[in-house]
Amino acid sequence: QVQVVESGGGLVEAGGSLRLSCVASGSIFSLNAMGWYRQAPGKERELVAAFTSGGDTNYANSVKGRFTITRDNAKNTVYLQMMSLKPEDTAVYYCYAVVGFFEYRGQGTQVTVSS
Repeated sequence: QVQVVESGGGLVEAGGSLRLSCVASGSIFSLNAMGWYRQAPGKERELVAAFTSGGDTNYANSVKGRFTITRDNAKNTVYLQMMSLKPEDTAVYYCYAVVGFFEYRGQGTQVTVSS
């Protein structure tokens, strides 16, 4: 079994910054990809940033230039540095990890950006 745990959400004013962390633990024999989704109330889930299985990074157009995803492979951890936050970034942010052929997700962490 694999566990994915996020941390670092909170309330921040527009223009501020937050850093999210995500750790994958458990039976990790082949960690293929990790990244972040978000979902705001009444909206569809959106892929925010991710490391692909090939090691490339992908970003949603809405966060390019403001968000940066990094990782620590030794710790099976990814980070999401969020800068210049906007009210429209308000959402629950979910981390996911692809181990083998399966995707595991965390419980999510709330990010609220006040205007």
